[in-house]
Amino acid sequence: MAAGMRDEPPRGRTPVLPRATIVLLGAAGVAVTAAGLRAVSGIVGPLLLALVLVITVSPLERALRRRVPAWLSLTVMLVVVYGVLLVFAVALTVSAARLAGLLVGYGPEFQRLAADGADWLTGLGVTQDQIDSVTGQLDLARLAGLARSVLDGAGGALSALVLLLSVLFFLVLDAAAFPRLLRAAEPQRPHLVEALRDFAENTRRWLLVSAGFGVVLAVLDAVVLLVVGVPLPWLWALLAFLANFIPSIGFVVALVPPALLALLTGGPVQALWVVVLFALISTVVQTFIAPRVVGGAVGLSGTLTFLSVLLWGVVLGPLGALLAVPLSLLAKALLVDADPGLHWLRPVLSGTPQEEDE
Repeated sequence: MAAGMRDEPPRGRTPVLPRATIVLLGAAGVAVTAAGLRAVSGIVGPLLLALVLVITVSPLERALRRRVPAWLSLTVMLVVVYGVLLVFAVALTVSAARLAGLLVGYGPEFQRLAADGADWLTGLGVTQDQIDSVTGQLDLARLAGLARSVLDGAGGALSALVLLLSVLFFLVLDAAAFPRLLRAAEPQRPHLVEALRDFAENTRRWLLVSAGFGVVLAVLDAVVLLVVGVPLPWLWALLAFLANFIPSIGFVVALVPPALLALLTGGPVQALWVVVLFALISTVVQTFIAPRVVGGAVGLSGTLTFLSVLLWGVVLGPLGALLAVPLSLLAKALLVDADPGLHWLRPVLSGTPQEEDE
């Protein structure tokens, strides 16, 4: 009888599942959630972008509300957000159109470079059949077609843009009341409210710091392209600014188009200068300066940031890669920061010891 009683779990406590079962269930939950988000990425992506934009400009609305009527502060907030989106949409559309026409005009230069490269490979002992199989894949018209596809996809993106503008409108209207809602919920859910506030603050910090360093990178890259003589230098400066928001792989996105045009206009030496100078600027700004300024304040390690780009890029596409850091911050706030029992994970996620994390 006593032995049977010892086998029973203590009263008031529920049996705990084996750790392996918990891990498998958690992994299955993540997979199902990711698949669901990917299925509705056309809705979730614009929604999350609108959320990040509203979080970023909400301090402006609160500052204006102390001096002007509430309706005027909300109107200014809407104008600022819509204006930023309009400027970038027009700039990217016009730039893509110019790039498409420019690439077509460099057809002869591309053929000349292909012929020179074939002669060099022949001198190394590569057979003509092997050369033809490679050069057959290098068609400048395909690159121009890729730029045109940006324009062709503008019509398909119109619905997403309408959704984004609509969500922004309602989020801006609700942004004024959201701080009061958090204060009302704080007595019942203090950790969750604190986690959401930290998420908003870290998102603003990441976006503003990234924008600041993006401007620095864009100006320096534009100077390099002007000196080297690459066409459309300010277009590639705009691309460098946008790519700066994509951790780890944004540098490659910003490098390929100007390096290709440098190759077509000035040959391999000019292209090499572009690659070397872009790499030097990116290394100094993004590797040595930016991390010291940010100081790991957002609570994500470098490895986790890189993996976030891959994960959210697969789930939500290019918009997911662009918003990888705030999306990971939101997941961390809801899953880790809101649960005191999981606060031990904070140093693991930030990559810093506990005493440095606090």
